[in-house]
Amino acid sequence: MKIGNPFYDFDKHGMNYAGYRRTDPRIERQVLEALGQAKTIINVGSGTGSYEPKDRYVVAVEPSAVMRGQRLVRGAVPAVNARAEALPFDDGAFDAGMAMVTVHHWSDLRKGLQELRRVTRDNVVVMTFDPDALGSFWNAEYFPELLEAEYRRYPKPAEVLEVLGGSGHIVPVRVPLDCIDGFQEAFYGRPEAFLVPEVRQAQSAWQFLAEGAEESLVIRLAEALKSGEWDRKYGHYRTLPMLTGALRLIVSRR
Repeated sequence: MKIGNPFYDFDKHGMNYAGYRRTDPRIERQVLEALGQAKTIINVGSGTGSYEPKDRYVVAVEPSAVMRGQRLVRGAVPAVNARAEALPFDDGAFDAGMAMVTVHHWSDLRKGLQELRRVTRDNVVVMTFDPDALGSFWNAEYFPELLEAEYRRYPKPAEVLEVLGGSGHIVPVRVPLDCIDGFQEAFYGRPEAFLVPEVRQAQSAWQFLAEGAEESLVIRLAEALKSGEWDRKYGHYRTLPMLTGALRLIVSRR
């Protein structure tokens, strides 16, 4: 269990986050199913509001002022300024809890998960990436340094489930070719997207590379695309309708 993670400054790097990290409806269906019939939901590390149910009572928690501001622009409910490790709510205040691709940003993962469980009466749903499956497509060849940075930050899904307690299960999430949520796996069949600075800026791992490494990786991919090397090796990804990579949905039931 990774207790602490390197700090990613959303207020500095997240100015265009809402434009690239959005709710993909096919992934959303799995999230809604996991939340069950819950009427009140807490969304911890809520960011700009992706995957929040529109037909439920949602309380969002988000420490970044920039993220809270983008929530309002996109029409999401205002968020409470608080951190996962110290939620300002009573025990069992919500029917269900959710944390969408955020736990690797928490300063104390165990404490944050315990807090999320404390304030939730039933299902807790965590979407994250399995570090052991991060190199499941061509990024393992072209972005090895990036994968290493990611591996150090993500907890193993089984450990997350253990801390949340109770019964539960871990579900691999299939990512569609035209996924509109801009995490790395979303572009498995659209490699040119990684040449766009704004796309990389909405993927926090790039900020943890050594100086000059990002430019080196981008040049490596750009040259492989220009020469046709990438398509010779991995062109079949351009038409692969779904990728089962590292994305996981962890569902904990009390």
